[in-house]
Amino acid sequence: MSPDLGPVRVGVTGHINLTRDTELLVAAALRVELGRISDRPVHGVTCLAAGADQVFARTILDLGGTYEVILPALDYRAAVIRPENRLAFDELLDRAVAVVHTGFDRSDTDAYLVANRELVRRVQRLVAVWDGKPGLHAASTDRTVAWARRHGVPTTILWPAGARRTSIDD
Repeated sequence: MSPDLGPVRVGVTGHINLTRDTELLVAAALRVELGRISDRPVHGVTCLAAGADQVFARTILDLGGTYEVILPALDYRAAVIRPENRLAFDELLDRAVAVVHTGFDRSDTDAYLVANRELVRRVQRLVAVWDGKPGLHAASTDRTVAWARRHGVPTTILWPAGARRTSIDD
């Protein structure tokens, strides 16, 4: 019998502007991928942004896992989370087993970059909800994927057939 090594630590990076139908497709793809990664609940790491991050957190909970949140900056909720999404954000934040702050006061590319690198540092695997297109800034999904791969973190790209973004600014 092998010793229990605890849950596999899986991080997420991905697009924020997913259509509602895409969120459903991504949730289904995440269920499959997380089941492939481990036969027991996983421990997720997320920045809890809209889109891929929140779909990931809900999927982790649905599968009986836990997650921690890396908050890029103290103003993240007010500056980044749209008012209509704050209740969902708050509920998911409350269910996190830990919340880590990067030390930044303001949400900007530098804060996101540090948060993404901290996320990658804390995981054994990364799942990227990514359409394969280059991003527009240093903390974009493509750059986080490249960073993880350079640091030896196995990375899976998920972009289900029929998936769409509402815009390309993430």
